[in-house]
Amino acid sequence: MNTFKVWNRYFGWVIFLVALLTYGLTVEPTASFWDAGEYIATSAKLQVGHPPGAPLFQMLGAFFAMFAFSPEKVALMVNFMSVFSSAFTILFLFWTLTLLMRKLPAFKSLDTIYQRITFFGSASVG
Repeated sequence: MNTFKVWNRYFGWVIFLVALLTYGLTVEPTASFWDAGEYIATSAKLQVGHPPGAPLFQMLGAFFAMFAFSPEKVALMVNFMSVFSSAFTILFLFWTLTLLMRKLPAFKSLDTIYQRITFFGSASVG
């Protein structure tokens, strides 16, 4: 396996873990003041929310709600679904940026450690 793929995977998963830790430490344990608690309630029981609803959100929310230890923790687990979704979004954004940046002439070769740090640091900031 070439060096770019190894660095790309390593940095991508590190970025994912940083985002997961950051979002996980700041997750709302109950329904937020500015967020609709309706989606948490309908996700836990797989009910129909207001039209058109959010079927994928509710199905994934129901999956995460199954891991709640008590009914009081259902909102926390549905909010953790958003934490994981956001962290994976950041991971795929990083990988998208590295694929696009790799096509730029300035980043055709990543031979030195300085070039690699510049390349992956730029994608990490993005």
